[in-house]
Amino acid sequence: MRKSLFAIGLLAAVSSVQAQNVLLHVDDAATTYVSKGTLLYSGGGLQMKATGKVENHGNVMVSGSATDSFKTIDASNADKTEATGGGNFVNKLNEPTAYASTNPTDAVTPPVYTYGQLYISGIPQTNITGIVDQEFRSVSHGAYQQIGMPFYDKTASTLSTELGKTFNTTRGGGSDILHWENSKAQFHNLTNFATQKIGLAAAPYAYYILGGTGLDVSTQTRTVKGRPNTDSGTSITLQDGGAAGFFGPGGNGTNSYGETYKSYLQDGFDIGSGGTAWQGNYGKNWYQFSNPFLTNLDLSRIAYNEPAANGDGVNLTTIYGVRLEVSGVQYVSGAGGGSTSYKYITFGSGGVPTGDVDYMMVRPMETFAIKLKNNTAADVLNLGNLRRFNYYPRAEGTDYGVANKNASNTVKQLGVIGLDANGNEVGRTYYVVYPNAVTGHASGASTQSSAFGSDVIGTYEEAPTGGYDYNYTNSYWLYINEANENNFKGKNIKLVNYDLNKVKSYRFEIRENAALVSTGTHALSTGVGFYYKTPNGTAQQAKQGDVIPASAAEFDLYYGEPSSVVLAANETVKAGSRTLVIYNPQIDDYIVRFDPNWKKADIEVYDMSGKLVISKKAVETSRDFVIQLDSKIKNSYVVKIVSEKGDVVNTKILK
Repeated sequence: MRKSLFAIGLLAAVSSVQAQNVLLHVDDAATTYVSKGTLLYSGGGLQMKATGKVENHGNVMVSGSATDSFKTIDASNADKTEATGGGNFVNKLNEPTAYASTNPTDAVTPPVYTYGQLYISGIPQTNITGIVDQEFRSVSHGAYQQIGMPFYDKTASTLSTELGKTFNTTRGGGSDILHWENSKAQFHNLTNFATQKIGLAAAPYAYYILGGTGLDVSTQTRTVKGRPNTDSGTSITLQDGGAAGFFGPGGNGTNSYGETYKSYLQDGFDIGSGGTAWQGNYGKNWYQFSNPFLTNLDLSRIAYNEPAANGDGVNLTTIYGVRLEVSGVQYVSGAGGGSTSYKYITFGSGGVPTGDVDYMMVRPMETFAIKLKNNTAADVLNLGNLRRFNYYPRAEGTDYGVANKNASNTVKQLGVIGLDANGNEVGRTYYVVYPNAVTGHASGASTQSSAFGSDVIGTYEEAPTGGYDYNYTNSYWLYINEANENNFKGKNIKLVNYDLNKVKSYRFEIRENAALVSTGTHALSTGVGFYYKTPNGTAQQAKQGDVIPASAAEFDLYYGEPSSVVLAANETVKAGSRTLVIYNPQIDDYIVRFDPNWKKADIEVYDMSGKLVISKKAVETSRDFVIQLDSKIKNSYVVKIVSEKGDVVNTKILK
């Protein structure tokens, strides 16, 4: 990206003011236009007066000290407020309709979605009184919009005008404003808009959700106003996440508002690493944050101990992964727009990010969650050090780590992206290999993440010899699957498509140490690459960018070319079933997701006394079956599912 650095004294529309704490002054009726790709730097304070304006399509950096200020003032030199201010400093969206697009992870491809960013450093919060107009657009998240509020001392009621709907203090009414508390693993709603100010009622990096009834942030650009946050107070010691919450059997414990934890708390990381839902580390050491700044946050290196000379000072030694609530990452065919989906990053050997690495840059007003394996290290997350104008992750610089000296130690990743008939993405899954990764169901897994009820493709836990581990096919499946590249080379994991009507083809995305390899590449730095095989087919090389038909419900994926002996053995494995009973938090109920080869099924549900409470015959298996249990009754159940061919699945529901 080309950058231009304007010397302050050469800006024609700006006059220098020799005030004690203002270096750069934009006078009444003057406009400073910062173009896309340009950097405007002020080594002191910044002030805009009356109708004086900075229209920012690029990057503005204000680096000051304790005596400097960021101000918007009226003609009488009085500070403007949210009610009387606005319009003096505007962060613009350059491509407002591209808000659902992803930007590249490299420094070569131009970003497709850009916006004005403001970086303030070294100025205390009391001296940041200026009002910023932040343009905002996002895919709708449904019942609650997940959002960051990068403003200090902002009156909550102003959001009603800015976002085009009236918010109120009624919890659960569809128009409430809530923020997350990490230690208790619950949301608190604002009960008094006049006294509970955004930026004061919670930390500047608090994770907010807004009642989504009548909220439209996708079809038009909104403008949210407020005083930007200082960079002080944005270092967080990660300890005691979820420690105060008792989740109860099956997640039926209740928070201080009487809401069950299962109705809103998910932890695919713990399930993916061999844990059990609502036990042990499930839901613990879980931290939800938002970007507190008007610049991007770069999460790509937070799990790596870099040299002090080029590092960001963040090394989360016990991190498992990051969940990202991005501003739209999928398109649903025929739906006329984007639909939100969580994205997941885990960290492999040497702290290399795996999974949805396209989303490592957190945009202004976006949110994310961090999962730790434990809280023994008391690691510090310094968000101020992660700020970045660029739209792609920071280069690692000179890195003499073992993982980069020895090519065999690199982290290799195969992404399989499900496409509909129009070529739009409707699902994805990942297969990750590296030398010290863990094969199969084990507590030592570092990069695995489970799939959920909304996912239509995924992989299954592998047996040591390849193929399904039938001990777990009815328990969970995986969004990110890891295996040891040495002992599992040439062995297969199972890719399953639960909706052949929706997923018509697959596109391969291949990365090494999080970087995309060149189009058409198969062999990686070790000379080995990924392969795939359709049922009754032969093994084919998976190459970067290739698109293949999703011709069957089941594919085999390999790292390393499989031998004919391995292929023959896997073809004979037919035992077991891929029918799952999983909780769907969107409807607060359990569902049966049927093996794609099943046509009909009988379903019986018994309580622990042996009483039959649900009995359904000849259920259609082309869609999920909802197990409608009385949520008021705390009980455990046994679910028996029988296919038309006599295949039987027995599992338990713990409520």
